[in-house]
Amino acid sequence: MGVIKRGNSKYWYIQFQYDGQTFIKSTKTTDKKLAEIMESDWRKKLIVQQVTGIKDRINLEEVLTMFCNSKKDLASYFHFIFLSRVIRASFKSKTYVDEITSQDLEKFKVAQQLYGYSNSTIRRLLGVIRGTIKYARRIGYQVSDVEYPSVKVDTGKLRYLNVEEEKRLLKSLDPRREVKGLSPYEERIPLLKREMHDMYDFFVLLLDTGGRHGEICTLEWSRINLEERTISLWRPKVKNESILFMTDRVYEILCNRFKNKVNQFVFNNRVGGAKGYTPTTLRKAFKRAGLSDCSAHTLRHTHASRLIQNGLSIYEVKEMLGHADIRTTMRYAHLEQRSISIKAREVINQLNKENAKPELRLITNI
Repeated sequence: MGVIKRGNSKYWYIQFQYDGQTFIKSTKTTDKKLAEIMESDWRKKLIVQQVTGIKDRINLEEVLTMFCNSKKDLASYFHFIFLSRVIRASFKSKTYVDEITSQDLEKFKVAQQLYGYSNSTIRRLLGVIRGTIKYARRIGYQVSDVEYPSVKVDTGKLRYLNVEEEKRLLKSLDPRREVKGLSPYEERIPLLKREMHDMYDFFVLLLDTGGRHGEICTLEWSRINLEERTISLWRPKVKNESILFMTDRVYEILCNRFKNKVNQFVFNNRVGGAKGYTPTTLRKAFKRAGLSDCSAHTLRHTHASRLIQNGLSIYEVKEMLGHADIRTTMRYAHLEQRSISIKAREVINQLNKENAKPELRLITNI
């Protein structure tokens, strides 16, 4: 096939088949002639490798980029990008793929656990590393044979907050609370006040919208309509959009934040970009409230659970959460069944009252 353009990329991509395999990578150039020269060189290398049995080396960062680019057409592409950033931060930029050992992967797992990532996220991170190494092997580079550490994912009881736990959490996040070692609220420096308000507001938006951590971190003012009290929440993980109506407390928070907005992001960091909260920061907030077994996703579970417990169906909650597949929402099915059972009991009780014989009513009233 030679060189081609892919999606909205300005760069030329090399794509061809050789020895029954498809090879593809970005040339990182907009010059077509140069891209064609690179494509020719790559073909020659593959032939030499086949004859001599010696393969080229490639560093993890480069092949990770190539692997993620191969996922551009998937709904989960942006999730691959997020996971690849975490992996890049954990390995030296010039680490060759064939240098990675089983011990490195075990250390990587432990480091992510200490950082606060859940086991399910760590499993996905290791899955991206596994896919990247397989991809490097498939396109003809040297790779090492490694054993991937096992990561146990708890599939037990769904964790969500009850009303008392939510009150305790928000009290522990109250920007005006007294904190040992800090000055009274009125005497605190503006930056510290802002940081504390940001954290409180962030948690409330997670609770009342059911948004994912990354969706709220990157929320832009262009998606906020204060007149209609709506949020057009773009969900990059599944490439869909949900129109959410604000609760009263979300509306109040966004109105206050709008008065002091500095750029396009609802939550911005000190250099003007989207503000991200690390797992460690969130874990500390939960720990202060005595909720050490909770994470940001617990707030999403809480939102979904309350909707179902108060009458919304699984299909309605699917739309609210922006799930691409109803099977993802089915984890809340037991809550819907409980709600339906309660409704059924009330229906039967009412019918029993209406159908009771007059003489039975008299006996009951004695």
